[in-house]
Amino acid sequence: MENISGNLSVAFYWHMHQPVYELDGVFLMPWVRLHAVKDYLDMVTLLEKYPRLKLNIDVVPALLDELIQYAEQGFDDIHSSLSIRPIEELTRSEKEYILNNFFNAKYETMIYKYPTYRKLFKKRFASNSITIDDFSEQEFSDLMALFNIIWIDATHYYNYPELNRLAKKGHNYSLKDRIRIINLQKQIIKEIIPTYKKYIQQGRIELTTSPYYHPIMPILCDYETATKNLPNKENLPVNFNLKKDAHNQIKSALNKIEEIFGKRPKGMWPSEFCLTNKTLELFKEEGIEWTISDETILAKSINFEFIRDFKGNLEDPYYLLKTYTYNPEKTNIDIIFRDSHIPNLINFEYCNVDANISSNDLYNKIKSIQNKLLVSPDDNHLLTIALDGENCWENYPNDGNDFLDAIYSKLEKDDTINTVLISDYISSDKNKKTLNKIHQGSWINKNFNYWIGDPVKNLAWQYLYNVRKDISRILKEKRNHPNKEQALRELYITEGSDWFWWYGEPNNSGQDNVFDFLFREHLKNAYKFLDEEYPEYLDNSIITVAYVNSETENMEPPQFSTNWLYSDSIDLIDGPVFQESKIFDNISYGFDNENLYFKLELNPNFREQDDKKPKIHQFYIYMKNNDKKQSLSSIRVSNKTEAIFPILKAKYHNELLITLLNNTIYPSFLSKSIQDNLWTIVDSPGLNVLHNEKIDICIPFKDIDIDAGQELEFFFLIANMGLRYTFMPKDTPLTIRRPRA
Repeated sequence: MENISGNLSVAFYWHMHQPVYELDGVFLMPWVRLHAVKDYLDMVTLLEKYPRLKLNIDVVPALLDELIQYAEQGFDDIHSSLSIRPIEELTRSEKEYILNNFFNAKYETMIYKYPTYRKLFKKRFASNSITIDDFSEQEFSDLMALFNIIWIDATHYYNYPELNRLAKKGHNYSLKDRIRIINLQKQIIKEIIPTYKKYIQQGRIELTTSPYYHPIMPILCDYETATKNLPNKENLPVNFNLKKDAHNQIKSALNKIEEIFGKRPKGMWPSEFCLTNKTLELFKEEGIEWTISDETILAKSINFEFIRDFKGNLEDPYYLLKTYTYNPEKTNIDIIFRDSHIPNLINFEYCNVDANISSNDLYNKIKSIQNKLLVSPDDNHLLTIALDGENCWENYPNDGNDFLDAIYSKLEKDDTINTVLISDYISSDKNKKTLNKIHQGSWINKNFNYWIGDPVKNLAWQYLYNVRKDISRILKEKRNHPNKEQALRELYITEGSDWFWWYGEPNNSGQDNVFDFLFREHLKNAYKFLDEEYPEYLDNSIITVAYVNSETENMEPPQFSTNWLYSDSIDLIDGPVFQESKIFDNISYGFDNENLYFKLELNPNFREQDDKKPKIHQFYIYMKNNDKKQSLSSIRVSNKTEAIFPILKAKYHNELLITLLNNTIYPSFLSKSIQDNLWTIVDSPGLNVLHNEKIDICIPFKDIDIDAGQELEFFFLIANMGLRYTFMPKDTPLTIRRPRA
């Protein structure tokens, strides 16, 4: 064990987690395989470059099971199975699946750098009328090969030169190439567990775990507390108590890590940092020595407001950097609390700027904290930087390697700062503080509402609880059934957080129907393993049933129009990482003979933003007439990097600007281009912008100089305080044609 010295230590703590995508020996989604070759191995092999660096890694046991299934048991997912098939053997439905699913990657950082992939992307989304018949067999082969290549972290090219050759090939991929790519991916996956073992033995990483299938523990073991202040209790089960399952989720997780790595974890990462008094008591009963939660939970627990300056630096970091012993007379478990600002920067901001700039910013924040500790009465303090270790890196150039190299390098050279293993630090900490109460909540909004409290989420919990009671009853009669453990495993899987994260509002995976299908199939399997008929209601989509008595929201026109002649929409899909700055869930657009219409569906979380933290957001629509020569001007936002995409370099004739301060909308402006690349305001009496839970927009065609029969080209852009945040579409603008009178 290392002797911790110096006034500031830093714990990097990366959380690795995927839900159970496997069903009957096949993975319905490819994300375990793809993140395995993009993140899980290279995140720790970086240790080779930095002898002083130590990392803390949390691995959910269900993910380990899935890695073993890929590496040792020959499992495949639908994507990989299709990727190694001859094109001529693919059915039409399989080709449609490929076109609909093999572009699931970040366009700016993953697709764009491959010209052939970029060309295929542009072709695929050029029109709603595109079909499989528009793509050649070679294009299907290239699409599948490139999809699998772009998910492989480039650091693996050094160990596998053949991967480098295949990546550089760029087009004209053969079946042999595609098979080789998948086989190389599986070889990389085989290295993950042995590599982790090596670094554990060397004392370079500490491995912790989470409850086995990543359940929200307070809902299982402290239901009354978890549901006390829910916004909606429709469909919610009553007398819900799964404390025994909660115990099993913890114990089996600890056993699995010890079985694979030969060392029982001392720490546990609670799913989504969800804690209550009873959750902590449960952890202690299972022998867990320490756990972690979020800065916001600590603030509520000790009634202390962590204030930051305009750069995001804490004015007084002292209390955030302490180890707390919770209820030492009874529970006696240690808790550390992560800084909540730095993970947001890593997840959403640092990816937009050069790695040297972002790493300098983080390093300066760490040094700022260190300087403020010069007056501290204590010798040691721990800054915990804890976040998801897989999902943010696809937003970075080079999969985040440049950023990680830069920040690790700076810390490696700084002898006044140690990176530490958390258990080592806690055991050496002689200045722990006592925590007599814990605020009961998660890291998101300090409550549990992202997993329970929505009618769809509640109904999913009702389904689960009904099945759990049935299986308990059946097992009393079939105590010695040979498939007892398999049946219980299916139930434990459905207790995982991910199903409830995607069910209902406000998150949208873009594949909610797949998650719904998997959830219900696992519930059915619990009966099947025990040779019992499952109830018929499990055949019905929970999403559909939950809304059967609700008013469905079709893509109706705005209230100032009654008859759209054409309509379409763009969904802004959520990622697995919570993104509080997301403004819209969906943008619908359409037109009639005289007007162009837009409907902007506001993200529920955006509507609930804290008024004490004002944020200015701008929504732009840039437009031009493709059938008429016009004055054109450049877009009017700043970019965070020099990487400018063609759609942003183009010039446009009209601009609509809508400004929101938190949830308040300000007067909107329609502008037109004038000479010298300038803009001027258009007097548009017919422009209407209405705001309630949605934003409805009406723009007269005549005010944007679109005559009957002419084509309009447009795209959307969202900015935060004048800095470009996102835009859509990514490559080719949308087009519509005004009807002829």
